[in-house]
Amino acid sequence: MSGAWPDDDVILFDGVCVFCSRWVRFVAKRDTQKRFRFTAIQSAYGARLAKAVGIDPDDPDTNAVIHGGKACTKSDGALTVLSNLPGWGFARIFFAVPRPVRDAVYNLIAKNRYRIFGKFDACIVPDAALRARVLE
Repeated sequence: MSGAWPDDDVILFDGVCVFCSRWVRFVAKRDTQKRFRFTAIQSAYGARLAKAVGIDPDDPDTNAVIHGGKACTKSDGALTVLSNLPGWGFARIFFAVPRPVRDAVYNLIAKNRYRIFGKFDACIVPDAALRARVLE
């Protein structure tokens, strides 16, 4: 990513992926401080962010989070989000597992996410509480 992304604590996700959409709801429910905001890769904002961090918006292979001005993808992104949720700080311990091992597990799930969990025909429509935290 050239330069810093202007927004922080933004989670980029595949809006047609059932698993990814459940991840967003999981985070939103536990993020009591409403720290994280969300953008679907299918939105104009999400596509710009994806391109900035090197993700193909037409064929996404990872979610991402901008945290502390830095883009984190794959297992680093998931663990960064989890470890910043209240009560989930213990997730930091998984950073001790070598990244290639963590990312191999992440890639296996990501590659098969539509087949295992399903796919929506269009991006999810968030409820009113979540809508205020969605960047489009």
